[in-house]
Amino acid sequence: MTDHTPDNHPALMAPSLRRRMACWLYEGMLMFGVVFLASYLFSTLTQTRHALDNRHAQQAFLFVVFGIYFTWFWAKGQTLAMKTWHIRVVDRNGQPLSQPRALLRYLLSWLWLLPPLAVSGLFNLPGGELTVLLIGWIAIWALLSRFHPQRQFLHDALAGTRLVHHLAPAKK
Repeated sequence: MTDHTPDNHPALMAPSLRRRMACWLYEGMLMFGVVFLASYLFSTLTQTRHALDNRHAQQAFLFVVFGIYFTWFWAKGQTLAMKTWHIRVVDRNGQPLSQPRALLRYLLSWLWLLPPLAVSGLFNLPGGELTVLLIGWIAIWALLSRFHPQRQFLHDALAGTRLVHHLAPAKK
C-alpha cells in the first residue's frame, strides 16, 4: 500500500534537475529584457545621465521590479520560461500560490546569489573570483536538491512551495 499524502504524491515530484536549471538559465536571459525596460524607466524618471549615478537606488528599484514580476507570475503558476519548460510552481498541497507565499518564495530565492555576493563584498574579491564563487555556489545549491525527498530546492522547501511537471491541457 502506498501513501499518497500531498508531500509524497508522485505528481508533485520535481522535474529533473537538468530541466529546472535549463529553465533557470532561460529565465535569466528573459530577465535581460525586464532589466532593460526597468532601467530605462528608472533613468528616465530620475534623469540619470551616467550609469553609476543613483546605482544603489536603481538596484533597489530593480529588486522591487523583479519582486513584482516573479510574485505576479508565480501566483498565476508560471513565468514564460516555466511554461516553455513545462514547470509549474505550487504550494505543498499542489494548489496555486497566494501572493504572500509567492513573495516569500521570491525573497528566499535570493539565497541563490546573496551568500557569494556577501563573501565577495566582505573580502573585496575581483570579478573573476566572484564568478567562480557564484558558479560554485549555484552548483552546490542546485545539487542539494538531490537530498530533498521531493527533489525540491531549499528555498522552495522553506517557502512551502514546490516545482512540478506541468503540461497545459490540449486545445480543442
